[in-house]
Amino acid sequence: MNADAGPLSLLQRIAAARPATPDYERCEMCGERIGDEHGHVVSLASRSLMCTCRPCTLLFAYDSAQLHYRAVPDRYLNFPDVELSAALWDDLQIPVGLVFLFRNSALDRMVAFYPGPAGATESELPLGAWDAVAAAHPSLGVARPDVEALLLRAPEGDRSGVECFLVPIDRCYELIGRLRQGWRGFDGGQEARAQLEDFFADLAHRSRPADPSLSGPD
Repeated sequence: MNADAGPLSLLQRIAAARPATPDYERCEMCGERIGDEHGHVVSLASRSLMCTCRPCTLLFAYDSAQLHYRAVPDRYLNFPDVELSAALWDDLQIPVGLVFLFRNSALDRMVAFYPGPAGATESELPLGAWDAVAAAHPSLGVARPDVEALLLRAPEGDRSGVECFLVPIDRCYELIGRLRQGWRGFDGGQEARAQLEDFFADLAHRSRPADPSLSGPD
């Protein structure tokens, strides 16, 4: 019997004939090749992020249009004047010192997520709790629904000393992924804390102070 006719040989020939997996990404809308640095678009229905080329990203960059997708902008702001008392942080019922919040336009409410060993966990914000924060700090209202998030970090043991940034929402999911990969033990461990410090150092470098006179998406 000819060995070339055996099933193992057939499988080997099929595998050899398959095109190699490309070592680059493609736009999930048009299929064009994209680099490591590329844009993202949010599907408002599924809440999923899509990797996109620049032309496709620009198609969905109009905030006033009624679209099923929204381009994630590249804007970084910090809010040095924002203060949250320990009691107000507790009212938000966030069990850890790190959370990101964004307005979900489909639900028409703010939603919050915090990191953990399994990834992002949603926190049910109590009715009125975030309204109290927003009323005390109207400048937080500049975040665009669905595509920008408010990232808050409270130092360990001091819930009143909160750092607050406005960031593209894809950076929040990037942070959650990085923390999940390096998470060790109950509190994340040294590697996760180092990842967190590096991430916030980058935010401090990229961001500019928010205009305190603004109170809605600009």
